[in-house]
This record gives sequence, structure tokens and C-alpha cells, in this order.
Amino acid sequence: MTGDTTGPAFTAVVTDRAVGSMAPRLPDYEVQDRVTIQLPADGAYLSVLRTATAGLAARLDFTLDEIEDLRIAVDEACGMLLAQAVPGSSLDCDFTLEDDRISITVSAISQRPRPPARDTFAWTVLSALAGSADASVSTDGRVTVMLRKVRESSRSG
Repeated sequence: MTGDTTGPAFTAVVTDRAVGSMAPRLPDYEVQDRVTIQLPADGAYLSVLRTATAGLAARLDFTLDEIEDLRIAVDEACGMLLAQAVPGSSLDCDFTLEDDRISITVSAISQRPRPPARDTFAWTVLSALAGSADASVSTDGRVTVMLRKVRESSRSG
């Protein structure tokens, strides 16, 4: 059987915490792991990011409600980026796991780079679900949405 076996690129990288790392640390928490997923900027692949988000949040003992909120927030952030992504480009997602929080950065190269409007219902929902949300545009045309959620049980204690 012959033929083209190339398909959409999918890459995942997991970096375990480094012992003796020279990276700066904030005093109140420690970065445990970093996970990077790169996949085609196509809505058909969003289930991969939703599943990764749920699994990584579960590792940090987030509640089921918090995990579902994060899954929806990541899906919403990706939807905002896919609407303006260059066809055939990639969607890059970086997860940083800390003791009681998760930071998620999703980015894509845009056809007409602009940050998502913050005065929309979608942004309000995104911010509420994630706990903290921000967006930026780089000089190379990459639009980035950053999410950060702190585990509820760590806020009350």
C-alpha cells in the first residue's frame, strides 16, 4: 500500500519539574509541570485540549465543577482564536501546573491580529469560568489568551 501518510501535525511535550532548576520561583507556590500541546487550528481538535485540561486539573485536585469550568473556558478561548486564525496554522496551548493553580496559555497566528473584545458576553463568561483571563497580540501576529485558575479549597484555607 502506497500513498501520502502525512496528516495534521500534533505535538505534545511534558516537562517534569526540574530538580535544582535555575528558573525563578514565586515564594508561595512551586511549578510542578509544564505541558505544551500544538495541534492544527481546527475546531475538530478542540476535544484534545478539553480532555488535556480536565486531566491536568484533576492532577491538581480541582473539584469536578472547577474542572468543567476550565474545560469550557479553554474551549471558549480557542473558539475566539480559531475565528481569526490563519488557515493551516497551529493552535498552541501551554499548561503550567503549580501547587494549587493552573495557568493555561492558548495562542494562534492570526489573519488580522486583534485581542478578543473584553466587553462581550463571551469574555465575561470566560473570565468568570477561568478565574482570571487576559489577552495580548505580539508583533508577529500571534494572538494569545491567558487563563489562570486557583483551586477553590486553597482560597478558603
